[in-house]
Amino acid sequence: MGQKINPLGFRLGVTQNHRSYWFAKPKEYSKLFEEDRKIRNCIGFYVQKHIKNSSNYGGIAHVEIQRKTDLIRVDIYTGFPALLVENRGQGIEQLKIHIQRVLNPDGDRRLGMTLIEIDKPYNEPNILAEYIALQLEGRVAFRRTMKKAIELAEKGGIEGIKIQIAGRLNGAEIARVEWAREGRVPLQTIKAKINYCHYAAQTVYGVLGIKVWVFQNDESFSGSN
Repeated sequence: MGQKINPLGFRLGVTQNHRSYWFAKPKEYSKLFEEDRKIRNCIGFYVQKHIKNSSNYGGIAHVEIQRKTDLIRVDIYTGFPALLVENRGQGIEQLKIHIQRVLNPDGDRRLGMTLIEIDKPYNEPNILAEYIALQLEGRVAFRRTMKKAIELAEKGGIEGIKIQIAGRLNGAEIARVEWAREGRVPLQTIKAKINYCHYAAQTVYGVLGIKVWVFQNDESFSGSN
């Protein structure tokens, strides 16, 4: 069989938790779902516009959203919280104000935002994928980039990692797929604590698709995702 299912959805309720915590009536579900999408897009746009440059990147692992009657709580899990607080004088408060304007122009709901620092940022596939994309956009050789990313992840004590890059690698005329793996990555085992992400790198030769699978050990699962 091919691998045609998202590793996170495959393990939802077993080793993966929901990224949004709320209930809604059937008629309101689509509206709240769209609001969640706007919140995540606003955070991603803010990172690309105010933080991401040639020397660093946002380092956001994932975003969790919780809803109450008149409160939307957003928890941003990041490996480098100082970038979101101090970079270029742009703080988390300005991001909060921007999201409030997009979602709630009338001001009838409150928005709470919290930064949560991750102890081992390079254990997170989103951060690794963003690092790889930054290197590829800087025209670094893809094999060297994958090797460096694997070394960063192994320092965090992971059980295994797999990286796949697809597209016009190194500017080749014909697109192809290359991948590298270290350790165990049991994709068909539901109880395996595997984190996954897909990321697109915008290079001068076109878009490169990056996929990262990280198999974490049992100790990393003792805390909440």
